[in-house]
Amino acid sequence: MVQTADWDPHPEPLALDTAPLPEYGSGSLADLLPTLAAGMDVPGMTAAIPELTAADRTCVFLIDGLGWEQLAAHPAEAPFLTSLLGSSRGGTGRPITSGYPATTATSLASVGTGLPPGAHGLPGYTVRNPATGELMNQLRWQPWTAPAVWQPYPTVFQLAHEAGVHAAQVSSPAFENTPLTKVALSGGTFHGRLTGEERMDLAAEQLAAADRALVYTYYAELDGAGHRYGVASDTWRGQLMYVDRLAQRLAEQLPPRSALYVTADHGMVDVPFDEEHRIDFDEDWELRAGVALLGGEGRARHVYALPGAEDDVLTCWREVLGERFWVASRDEAIAAGWFGPPGACDERVYARLGDVVAAAHDDVLIIASEREPKESAMVGNHGSMTPAEQLVPLLEVRP
Repeated sequence: MVQTADWDPHPEPLALDTAPLPEYGSGSLADLLPTLAAGMDVPGMTAAIPELTAADRTCVFLIDGLGWEQLAAHPAEAPFLTSLLGSSRGGTGRPITSGYPATTATSLASVGTGLPPGAHGLPGYTVRNPATGELMNQLRWQPWTAPAVWQPYPTVFQLAHEAGVHAAQVSSPAFENTPLTKVALSGGTFHGRLTGEERMDLAAEQLAAADRALVYTYYAELDGAGHRYGVASDTWRGQLMYVDRLAQRLAEQLPPRSALYVTADHGMVDVPFDEEHRIDFDEDWELRAGVALLGGEGRARHVYALPGAEDDVLTCWREVLGERFWVASRDEAIAAGWFGPPGACDERVYARLGDVVAAAHDDVLIIASEREPKESAMVGNHGSMTPAEQLVPLLEVRP
């Protein structure tokens, strides 16, 4: 006989104050470059991560998708990076946080501008453009909108370059002229190189090119392997082995008075392919009721309600999703600090955020099989505030 006495068809929604907030202002990705630039006497920059020690030449190697928990769980595949875990965050052996949502476009903008998502204005994978009413994909920049209008703040690289610091980005040639690069990572010089080895070698050369240098380099394919095959796959582990060798290659070429920081934009979780773990918005009439647009991604949704339906949509999403998602109104999410510390959310960004914001607590997704067929088929996913997604390393090497 099935015991039903303790079963609650409408469980109490997760309290918003139980969400593990990013460490904006002291230990998030948005704090990294301002801290490094402050150590090079760039005006206006603040050393927000107190554990870091200044260096004249600094290189940031960002590995897309390399979360703290995933790295710590694979010492055999990443012996070099694993040996550096104790160096993370200035020798404290602790990670930093990505920011919300924990997704590439948002995180790269946080890194490059030194601002939280509520300020730089790339607060999700897809968000509504208030000027057009359409969803905008901020990773692919579709539909196109003027980059400088969408994100008007200068990058830390631009400010460093103006202060006489040699600023350089070394990445895939495909990224040189993208709008995301323009708004998040421009400033100084861009150097396109196809292979990982070429990027590491050139990054080391650029680091040694001046007495003060700020260099950024990037590798994307680990994230792609996680999305397609999952972080438990042989393909993902093979990519981890490769980036481990790349990091060591760069570390062995560091010039004097330099520091290398290896970090990431987010972690990742594998989500099973069943109805319990993948809730299909396109087939769920309750979740669709009153919704004009569904933005964000499976683990970090922006929900845009029809005019006048905001309260009903919030109530419904809380009842349906129960204990599996943190579900907040726009104002509640801002006040709780999801998109930055108090007062950080720009007026121009306010309407880009969903009327309802839903962040996954469990290993669960809100997919949209018809609207988002490719994204709905991904094995590995990210976006929310769980430690598996939010915590990223900040590994340090000095010559």
